Amino acid sequence: MNPEPDAYKRPAFVFAGKPDVTDLLLPSLNTSHALTGPAPKFDTHAHTRAVRGDLAHVRYAGQVFVSHYAVPTPCTVGAEGATLRTAGRDDADVIGTLAAGETFNLLDKAGGWGWGQQGEDGLVGYLPLTALEP
Repeated sequence: MNPEPDAYKRPAFVFAGKPDVTDLLLPSLNTSHALTGPAPKFDTHAHTRAVRGDLAHVRYAGQVFVSHYAVPTPCTVGAEGATLRTAGRDDADVIGTLAAGETFNLLDKAGGWGWGQQGEDGLVGYLPLTALEP
C-alpha cells in the first residue's frame, strides 16, 4: 500500500528550490536573450570592436549575433614590437603598431597570424604569432 497516492506526481529532483522543472526547460521569453530585432551594425573599418563575421569577444554576447564568442588570451608583445594589420597577411594595410611588452588580447589564431585587440579597448586587427612571446 502506497502511503502517498500522488507520490508519482512529485518531482524526482529539486533544482535550486524550484520543484517545477518546466521553469528550467521553458524559461520566460522576457529575458535579455529574446529576439528583439536585428543586431546592431558595427563599423568594421573603425577597428575598435573585436567583432567579425564569425567571431566576437565574449563581451559582445547578447549584443551581436555570431557563430562563436571567444574569451581573450592575454599575450605579451615580444621585444621587437609588432605591426597590427587589417588582415592576416604581410601586404595588408597597417592599422597601428604595438610596443614591446604591450598586452595583446588574442581571440583567434590561424595560419601563423593572431586576431585580437590591443589591450582592453585598443585597436583590433591581425599580427604575426611570432611577434608574441611564448
